[in-house]
Amino acid sequence: MRTQPDPELFREVFGRFATGVAVITSAGPDGTGGMTANALCSLSLDPLLALVCFENRARTLPLVRESGRFAVSLLAADQEGLAGVFASKLPEAEKLAAVEHRFSNGMPVIEGSIAWAVCELRELIAGGDHTIAIGEVIDLGLGEGAPLLWYAGRYHSLPRANRTAPAAER
Repeated sequence: MRTQPDPELFREVFGRFATGVAVITSAGPDGTGGMTANALCSLSLDPLLALVCFENRARTLPLVRESGRFAVSLLAADQEGLAGVFASKLPEAEKLAAVEHRFSNGMPVIEGSIAWAVCELRELIAGGDHTIAIGEVIDLGLGEGAPLLWYAGRYHSLPRANRTAPAAER
């Protein structure tokens, strides 16, 4: 009989995979809101698809389900406090009221983010205690700055020497 791996060790193992930090936002008939996330990635270039994972109890998930759209704002190194706002239990509408944002294709995009995309929801897939959202990118853009990173359960930023923009952006 095989024993199940320890869930806390699982969390720690995958916590060693450094990721960027994003805020996923949505707006619809029932209001606006957002959440901090690091379980996201590009999925396809043809068509342009992005994948975002929502905890099943995430209060942003019903907003995405109802509106059929969501935005991904990739946070800059100086936006750690903002990541905390969207990770908090504040009422959804209060989260966006506390930060500068604008709307693109009806979805809130966080000002000062290093990049962003707006997606039309294509599919929701059950994935254990999470729901996987696949969205088709309908708008996107670049900002400036270095990324906010998540590693081993904490926020980090790149050392100063590594904060230059990729060659394609210079």
